[in-house]
Amino acid sequence: MSASHSRIVDRALTRLKLRQLRLLVAVGRHGNIQNAARELGISQPAATKMIQDLELDFEVKLFSRTNRGVIPTVFGETMIRHGKLIFAQVSNAAQELDDLNEGNAGRVVVGTLLAASTGLLPEAIDNLLAERPKVAIKIREGTNEVLMPALLSGEIDLVVGRLPSHRHRDKIQQESLFEDRIVAVVGNLHPLASKRSVSFEQIKPFGWILPPLETSLRRQINHFFVGQQQYEPPLAIESVSYLANRALLQSRELIGLMPAEVVAQDVENGHLSQLDWAVPFGQGPIGISFRSDSSLSPAGRAFKQALHRAATKRGRSSASVSETGFSNS
Repeated sequence: MSASHSRIVDRALTRLKLRQLRLLVAVGRHGNIQNAARELGISQPAATKMIQDLELDFEVKLFSRTNRGVIPTVFGETMIRHGKLIFAQVSNAAQELDDLNEGNAGRVVVGTLLAASTGLLPEAIDNLLAERPKVAIKIREGTNEVLMPALLSGEIDLVVGRLPSHRHRDKIQQESLFEDRIVAVVGNLHPLASKRSVSFEQIKPFGWILPPLETSLRRQINHFFVGQQQYEPPLAIESVSYLANRALLQSRELIGLMPAEVVAQDVENGHLSQLDWAVPFGQGPIGISFRSDSSLSPAGRAFKQALHRAATKRGRSSASVSETGFSNS
């Protein structure tokens, strides 16, 4: 540890106040010191002085002035990010104390991607509740682009689903549970539903239900389409809602590309049909993303173990842990 680092740590521990961090977060959100000061109920000169004191203490410039207000420097962005994490941890601590006071055995907030929402996650919740019947569980659904920032800021304890292949991997830890693949599904009345050995030429005339543009799967799909003589679907519906996708497939002659784990039950029960076409992309690991073991509450660690048990019970072998550091990508 360098002398400069030790000095800054000592100043942070002895002089840094939560009110100063609240101001930094507010300025970052508003892009304006006056509005941030108004939110905190202090004068603009007092807010400016607080920022100047922080810059002196940490020996860095936190904001740059522009003709439209202020923008955080790279140092300011770092302070704001850590400030948000501190406030999230304070909120989580308060919530956990409240849950314990009400007789609940802790609390866990889990983000879920489509690939884990229909089978793995419900089974893991059953496992957890069997051990901790009073645990409080909150589920947030979304894409990696939405859930990973919430994970990094401390709003979410764990994210379950397809592991990100590039972005965010250097800021989190990951545990792979099993490999999943993408399948093409249609409604039972679709012209291709009962066809054998379907070719892409047969698929071309139909519309598609596709994942959002920002997902890695969509990038793989687009790359595949480009390789098929710049193929463009006659109709493309972008959706991550499985209930909506399911209804659309049953009512229209569309093709959906979804994780096999998600559609398995509907295919088995005869609600959807899987096309006899080997999807040439999209295989990848389903697993757990989290900040670190030390960041998880007892309930969070218990839920992580419950996910591993659910994956094993479903006939899949758990893979090794992949740990990464906390540098910026």
